[in-house]
This record gives sequence, structure tokens and C-alpha cells, in this order.
Amino acid sequence: MNGYLRIATATPVGKVADYTYNVRQVTDLMSNASDEGVSVVVFPELCLSGYTCGDLFAQPYFVRQAVEALESLLSYTHTMSVMAVVGMPIMYYGKVYDCAVVICKGDIYGVVPKSYLTSAESRWFMSGMGITGATIDLCGQTVPFGVDLLFSGNSTLMGVELGNDLFAPIPPSTHYSVAGASVILNSGAKRETAGSRDKVVNKLISHSETLSAVYAYSTCGYGESTTDVLYGGLSMVVENGDILAEGQRFAIVDKLDCADVDVDKIAAVRIQNETLRQSMSQADYRVVEVPMCDNLEEMFVRREYSRFPFVEQEPSKLKRQCDEIFEIQVNSFAQRYTVSYSKCAVIGVSGGVDSTLALLVAASAMDKLGLSRKNILGVTMPGFGTTGRTYNNAVSLMQSLGITTREVSIKEACLQHFKDIGISEDDRSVTYENSQARERTQILMDIANKEGGLVVGTGDLSEVALGWATYNGDHMSMYGVNASVPKTLIRHMLRHIASMPVYKEAEPYLLDIVDTPISPELLPADKSGNIAQKTEDLLGPYELHDFFIYYFVRYGYRPSRLYFMARKTFADYEPSTVKRWLIVFLRRFFNQQFKRSAMPDGPQTGCITLSPRGGWIMPSDTQSALWLAEADELED
Repeated sequence: MNGYLRIATATPVGKVADYTYNVRQVTDLMSNASDEGVSVVVFPELCLSGYTCGDLFAQPYFVRQAVEALESLLSYTHTMSVMAVVGMPIMYYGKVYDCAVVICKGDIYGVVPKSYLTSAESRWFMSGMGITGATIDLCGQTVPFGVDLLFSGNSTLMGVELGNDLFAPIPPSTHYSVAGASVILNSGAKRETAGSRDKVVNKLISHSETLSAVYAYSTCGYGESTTDVLYGGLSMVVENGDILAEGQRFAIVDKLDCADVDVDKIAAVRIQNETLRQSMSQADYRVVEVPMCDNLEEMFVRREYSRFPFVEQEPSKLKRQCDEIFEIQVNSFAQRYTVSYSKCAVIGVSGGVDSTLALLVAASAMDKLGLSRKNILGVTMPGFGTTGRTYNNAVSLMQSLGITTREVSIKEACLQHFKDIGISEDDRSVTYENSQARERTQILMDIANKEGGLVVGTGDLSEVALGWATYNGDHMSMYGVNASVPKTLIRHMLRHIASMPVYKEAEPYLLDIVDTPISPELLPADKSGNIAQKTEDLLGPYELHDFFIYYFVRYGYRPSRLYFMARKTFADYEPSTVKRWLIVFLRRFFNQQFKRSAMPDGPQTGCITLSPRGGWIMPSDTQSALWLAEADELED
């Protein structure tokens, strides 16, 4: 078990009332599933008999033949360690039930009857609602029968429901989920009408997200009767609201659609889902262990991960994301500015992406409040590493926005400070760098005191996670508007904001700032006057770190999983490079917690915040040895 489970939906081309033919189709698909390394496969409702058999379901002879068909299926598949959910009619104490039968390696592990019947189904079948603790004799085996069954395999707890059960006000899967099931398997049948697919998909997405679960849904298709309606074989695997696999509708051949679901991710989401946790019940469900296969090696996992998990990939969604985040920042800052009775907003403007976004937030907040942008005091503070490009961009940007500007050089103050603490001006240690950062913060704080202003923080989520800030220097402000916006998203936001008509005059400077290498500019420029200190050369690529941040904080993945996912996603990096920066990330994330423990207020704009006031709670003296030990053992 490596945190993934391969689940398949199967849609055989059947024949109405032809058990022999249908068993052969199911057997072939199970064999294919076994060859594909599938652990769980779910078949459509009543697939052994055919869903559209009508009044034949009222004939005891026809229903009993289903048991013989099941016996044949078990004999054909006794060597396959695939857990299969197969639909068939079953007679129990003289009543006929629409059932899903769970089989594996030639054995039956449970039978689940349908609870919520359609008006047509109720003509032949009884509802299984309320049947608990029962057993039934099938194919020479005594097996559990009822709606109180959960199935366990590969450290995953699963529930089974049938077709229309999904659309009940409180589906059986809701009860299964709050009892601990993280995977729901639905053996269904769905009529095709114009727009029906979208309704089902919306339901699956919403339901799986509400339950923080995987939902695998398979319905009958080609081969069913078309006397009055068509069954199109809709099948889908949805993971916590994300569609992982969808089979082709209206196919006229057998279909097997696989998805590698991330059960570790689901486990993390369920732990973090406070509403679900508070709903968890101690209901008396019978848990049946199923010996399904566990041969999905990591190297064969068919799962893709976004290189930029914080960034929407579809242009329209990215635009909406940037708009929403910017609006959250603007409104949050407007509120803080108003309630603090500030006379101005004080921002250190460096010509870098972070201070630029913070400045734009402040400008839009002033516009929203109906105040003059002159209430923004932008301070550029050139130092030993300031280059002409960043300085000119900073000054030009402030002028184009129509704010109040001020320039305060930190050079003389830092040189005096070096003398005071006894280091040479040729020193290039961390003290040399941090002294400049603290001097800039002191200037901003003192100007804010003098003018009755509020210092706007510029640090972003990536810097907060890595502790890439000088403690009590740029680490500190009176309100950090960028604190939950990652570095890989900020560039997209600036490009988007640059396209807004209100910032037309600032557009050329914004675009050049986006293209400028990221640097703290605390070391002198090179001989050509260019930036000599590039953050990503020292700290590692932000695209890697943001990837690690997203999956470590949101889903709690261990180092080996992060490494595996990053190697799949960043194939252009050498494995040794991925390992190197993963270790840097882990070390810094833990060791720099003390900075986060004292970080300023700032709005949460996305799925992750590291605020110590509820976003990420961890003692400053937490040890990283457990994670670093595993990372050190990774093969590169």
C-alpha cells in the first residue's frame, strides 16, 4: 500500500436476460482489470441479468438463474484478486431484491440490497432499507446480507450503494461516510435524456466533496432494451469533487475506465473536515475484510499533478481566481485601514513583485473607500544591492499610481550601524544583510508613527513557509496583505491586474517587474550593475517549494510521497536536485516556525494560510528529525 488505490468502472455490452453471455462479458472485464492492476472494479446495476428485464424479475425461475450465473462467474474469476461489485437480482425469504454482490478470488464477501427504488423498480423489487445483521446462503457460502455492510481492503474502508440511492435526501453513502468509509461504490442504471449527464455529474462532484470521499459510479449501457428509453453507460470516478476518470457514453463496446485515487489525500481531507468529523457516528456497521490486490507500484501510478497547484490552469478560471484573491486583499485591507483610524498607508516599494502587489492592494482599497491615493506613502529605500532596474521600476510605478512618494537611502545609517556593532563594511555575512532589512523596517515603522500611518507588509506565503525574511525586519508589519498568496501565483496576479483599465498607465512597469529576477538585493550588484543575489539560486526554485508547501500543508504528505510526486511532475529536474530542495524545504519549514509564531495579521485568500491563529499551529521548537531522516534516505 503506497497511498494509491486503482479503481475501475466497467460497462459490459450485455444482452437482456442472457445470463451466460453477460457472465462472459463480466469475466472478460474482470480479467482486463486484473491485468491492469486494478484493486476494485464496479459494474452496473443488475448487469448479470440485464437491467431492463421487466416482469421477468417477477418469475422465480428467472431470478434463481442469477445465482447459477454468479456461481459461474466465481469459478471463472477465483484466481483474480480484484474486488468486484456486481449487480444481480436475489430472492431472500420469498422477496426479490435488487442487489450488489461483492466478490473477490472466487468468494462472496457481502450482498447489499438497494434501499431507494424507482416507481418502476418497486413493481418487482423490495427495498432493502432496514435489513441489518442478516446473512444469506449463496453458491454454497453463507455471507452477510444487508445495508449495514462496509468493506475493508488495502487499509481503505468502502461502502456500496445502488443507482437511485445516490439521489435520496440522505443517501446510504452519507451514513457509510460518517461511519468511516472513504470510498463509495455505486452500481447503477441511469436513463439518458438531454441534460441528464450534467445533473448526475454535478451531484457526484457535490456529494463526493461533501463526504470528503471517492465516489465510483458505473451504469448500464449498450445492450439494454431501448423500447422506451436509452441507457448510455455513464461512468465516473470522482475524488473529493475532482473528476479523475469518465468513461465514454453511448459506447457500443465493453468499457473499462481506471483511476488511481489518492487515499492518503482523502484521509488528510477527512481529518481536516471539521463538519464531517463532528458528524462521525459510532453506528454498528459490519466490516468485512476483502483480500483485494495490492500490487500498484509507485512507478506505475497513473496520476498527474499540476506543476503549479496554487494556480488555476484554465484561463477563465485563473482570471476569476486572480479577481477573487485581489478583491479579498483589497476589502480586508480597507477594513483594517478604517478600523485602525490610520491617516495613511506606509509601504516600502522595492520594485519587486511582492511590494508591487501590496501597493496595488492599497491603491485599490483607497479607490474603494473613496479616498485619495495620496494617502499612500510609498517609500523607496535604496541600499548597497539596489539596481537601476528595480529602483526605476519602483519610482515609475509609484508615480503612475499617483501616490505620495518618499526616498530614504539606508546606506549611511547601515554604515554607522556596522561601526556601532563592530563589523567591517566589507563584511558580507548574514548580519550585513539583515541589518539592511531591519533598517528599512525601522524607517517604515517610524514614518508610520510620525504620520499616523499603518505599515503594509509585503511578504508572501512562500516566504512565510520558508522563513525567508529577516526576523523583526521585513518579517514584521502592521498588516500583511500577501501572507497567504504564494510566489508562483503573484506573477499571474500582476499580469492580470496590469490588464485592468484603471492601471493602464502602470502596465509597462508592472510587466517589467514581473520579468525581473527575484532578489532581496542585500548584496552589491555585479560589475555590470545587474542583480547579483538571486533568491532562487540560494533558496531553490519557487515552483518546487510551492509544490511542496501545497501538498505538505494541505494533505500532510510524507517526504517520500512529496519526492515521488515531484519527480513525476518535474521531470526536467534531476532527482538529486529535487531531493536537495526538498530537504531545504523541510529543514526551513520546521526551523523557521518561530517567525510564523510572531507573524502579523493578514487575510486568508486561498486554501492555505500559515497564520498561528488557526492556519498552522505548531510549536516553534518542533523537531524536524523524523521528516529529514526519511528525506535523507531517498534514492536519487
